[in-house]
Amino acid sequence: MAKTNPVQFFQQVKAEVKKVTWPSRKETTVSTIAVFVMVTLASLFLFFADQVIAFLVNLILGFGS
Repeated sequence: MAKTNPVQFFQQVKAEVKKVTWPSRKETTVSTIAVFVMVTLASLFLFFADQVIAFLVNLILGFGS
């Protein structure tokens, strides 16, 4: 594989960046909101699952008395 000099490298990088399809502001906002909603739902699920498991462990081991 032939080596490229820094000038050629940056020219190639610039050409590749021009090919990228960047998301619009609306797409970015919607995606960000979706991520926050999913993180919130996952954290609530894990919190309640942890509480149920802790309750069951305490019930089985008799720490609840």
